[in-house]
Amino acid sequence: MTEPVRIGVVGLGTVGSGVMQLLSSSADHIARHAGRQIIVERAVVANPAKDRGLDYPAERISNDVSDISNDPSISVGVLLVGGLEPARSMAIELLENGKDLVTANKALLAEHGPELFALARARGRAIAFEAAVAGGIPIVAAIGECLAANRIESIRGILNGTSNFILTRMEEDGLDYADALALAQAKGFAEADPSMDVDGTDATQKLAILAHLAFGVWVPWKDIPRVGVDTLDIGLLQDAAELGYRIRLVAIATRCQGVLSMRVAPALVRIGTPLAETRGAFNAVSIVGDAVGPMFFHGLGAGQMPTASAVVADIIDTVVGRAAITFRTTGVLSEESPDLTIGGDTQECHFLRICVRDRPGVLASITGILGEHGISIASMLQRAGSGETDEAVSLVIMTHRSSTTAMAEAVATIDELPAALEKSVCLTVLDQSSLDDASPAA
Repeated sequence: MTEPVRIGVVGLGTVGSGVMQLLSSSADHIARHAGRQIIVERAVVANPAKDRGLDYPAERISNDVSDISNDPSISVGVLLVGGLEPARSMAIELLENGKDLVTANKALLAEHGPELFALARARGRAIAFEAAVAGGIPIVAAIGECLAANRIESIRGILNGTSNFILTRMEEDGLDYADALALAQAKGFAEADPSMDVDGTDATQKLAILAHLAFGVWVPWKDIPRVGVDTLDIGLLQDAAELGYRIRLVAIATRCQGVLSMRVAPALVRIGTPLAETRGAFNAVSIVGDAVGPMFFHGLGAGQMPTASAVVADIIDTVVGRAAITFRTTGVLSEESPDLTIGGDTQECHFLRICVRDRPGVLASITGILGEHGISIASMLQRAGSGETDEAVSLVIMTHRSSTTAMAEAVATIDELPAALEKSVCLTVLDQSSLDDASPAA
């Protein structure tokens, strides 16, 4: 083996501590894959005095990132702090001082990716970020390297373990949303402030990164339509189950006739298909390539050691030079592709729940509105009441494929009916037929 490579780690929280443990406990194994020993020369944290239970010399821990950026013996900076600042400033400092960058910070890349990628290219450095999306699932490498011969047609993913845990507990234990969220917090799957997980922000940021890799475009994550699981109730999950579906928070990017459509929202997936059977805190990603066809990746999307596994793999790739090659040649550095238009209408099946007063003619009004917008009903379920006039009743309608724009317009009109009691809920129903035969690839 050649001389050891020296790295600096910024952040020794949950993931950072896991990385340190893995580099120590599997040092010989990692050295064989890297072709040399990997030594953590310096660590930078906010509070160097804090006991983190690590077997690491205290004199090598400081609170100044310049101890890494200004050390010429260190070639790789491993940035494992969250948020935008000081993470952005630290990333810039490391890159400007000639360090390759490994990071798990998806918010940073989703917000400042173009800036950081351009700086890295200008400095001849690489950024590796497998751990930023889907934890231990090697989806970045799959899209950027393994599927490079393919034009990716679609990505569908469950990219947030917190939301998936909440939905699983609601459907399996009959918990309402608030109780399922409290359980997720008690078990450490949700933060004290879970808003970025449950409102779809986390999954949307990850989708923006994957779409850049797969389609060579950069879509600001805030421009991607998103709806979270905090809009759901147990009744919706029960209605979906009665119809043979589960509800999952699904991130979608689909290329069709030169139009790239993207969104993050709860959707119905048929029971027995891969996304529907992704439970608990697991993540899953289905990809369709024009040459390889459908593929499915499944694994833990968060947690200390799954994420640390992805970080260390990126460190190894950086040390041996694979990260530099990949960073130069994948869609990460592409400008917006001229043959794609972001947005556009799509044709999809829909699940619609409407709450109205039980009055003569109300059902005819609803079906008439749907018909006026070119929406055909596939099936309908009505919760029987006592038969009293003006009693609140719930209607569940499944549609055939129809325009998403027309559907939104129809729902808005239905909600204006005098008999409407609350805002209707409209979810898309994913067509999983092309993925039914896909077996897990990870």
